[in-house]
Amino acid sequence: MSIDVNNESGTEVDEQAILDIARYALARMRIHPLSELSVIVVDADAMAQLHVQWMDLPGPTDVMSFPMDELRPPSKDDDEPPQGLLGDIVLCPEVATKQGAEAPTQHSMDEELQLLTVHGVLHLLGYDHEEPDEKAEMFGLQAAIVDGWRAEKGLTGPSPAPTVS
Repeated sequence: MSIDVNNESGTEVDEQAILDIARYALARMRIHPLSELSVIVVDADAMAQLHVQWMDLPGPTDVMSFPMDELRPPSKDDDEPPQGLLGDIVLCPEVATKQGAEAPTQHSMDEELQLLTVHGVLHLLGYDHEEPDEKAEMFGLQAAIVDGWRAEKGLTGPSPAPTVS
């Protein structure tokens, strides 16, 4: 799995954890090990620009996903998942800090960025949360992936509650 993490935000973030949880999420979703992903961490101004340009919405957001090859998790009948370019995930630590502090289970910026990374991966794989049934499926899968990764890493304490809008 080729995953690049590029921090352009000026904020110190746990890049290794972002890399690790992205790799875990992609493996859990059975994405081909030769697939490629890019994660970019930007400041609030850059995220606000992207948010207006691509979503026509003002202000910075927490995470944006830009799919490339529209890869999907393989079905149980598939022998081998397809490989390709997954796309880009853009994260904003300033928004993550605020969301983590306001979450029902308060957590750190880095924990929120880990949650947002999984959220971005799921969006790249075609998951969405516009409809209640889609939201239940996506957020349930997101929680299972984050919980599985945290357990594998031996991390204790409550997992971050979904704060993604």
